[in-house]
Amino acid sequence: MKLAMLIVNPSSGKERGKDYSEHALETMSKMGYKTELRITEGEGDAMDFAREACERKFDFVAAMGGDGTINEAINGIAEQDHRPLFGLIPLGTVNDFARALNIPMKPEEAIDIFKHNHVQKTDVGKINGRYFINIVAVGALAEASFSTPVEQKSKLGPLAYIIEGMKKMKEKQPFELKVHSDHDWEGDALLMLVALTNSVGGMETIAPEAKVNDGKLHVFIIKDIALPHFLLLLPKILSGELAESEHVHYMKVTKLEASSSYKMTANVDGDEGDELPIIIENLKQHLDILVPLTE
Repeated sequence: MKLAMLIVNPSSGKERGKDYSEHALETMSKMGYKTELRITEGEGDAMDFAREACERKFDFVAAMGGDGTINEAINGIAEQDHRPLFGLIPLGTVNDFARALNIPMKPEEAIDIFKHNHVQKTDVGKINGRYFINIVAVGALAEASFSTPVEQKSKLGPLAYIIEGMKKMKEKQPFELKVHSDHDWEGDALLMLVALTNSVGGMETIAPEAKVNDGKLHVFIIKDIALPHFLLLLPKILSGELAESEHVHYMKVTKLEASSSYKMTANVDGDEGDELPIIIENLKQHLDILVPLTE
């Protein structure tokens, strides 16, 4: 019998994780899997459980929770030689990775797509030895997610990050940035955003060209501009034309190194990451993930 592991964050989705576990276990059983259930209790648990599944040569790992839980599980898998098939059941505030993969936001529907066994080879990002699935960002807006209250995220969703980001913009100075890759860039910047997928902060118009399997890092550098000019970028974000702005340097690369004379901390998938310098690369089609059938 094939072996599987279901990793559940019980605090995600207004603590509904356990409510959907039975449906997931039943579905996985019908698919021919003998499934072990793992409940996370704290930070790092999902990564440890996923790593255990790899070491024991499991065939399938499914993770139920928000972007943080999904990120942890993928960090446990991506570093291994044996990488099981992966499935995800979104229960978070934004669910960027699920959106990029066209996975339904309703947990029951996300579980049901497992039955079709339709696999998408998917890119994974790597930054200084850890892995990411959505974004790396540096600058004021990037730091907004560190200070956005959990209650505000729950009530307002992606809008919470924008509100907090606008507060940060008033108090944060531009920073000196050097980017070395196939296309070098150097200057003063307000924000560097490196997108792996088309869904950033719940919006699918920031990096509309980004695909989950294109092997590229989509890099947006917002130059040193006054707040009024920055606000004028919002319509371009909503229309998918951010890359075309004269105030934005856009490039597609497979690997880059970013450094600064300032003390800057990277935001990695919404969490606090390493200080610059950082090396970021795209591991093309590194994971096999279950996604909905294409029409």
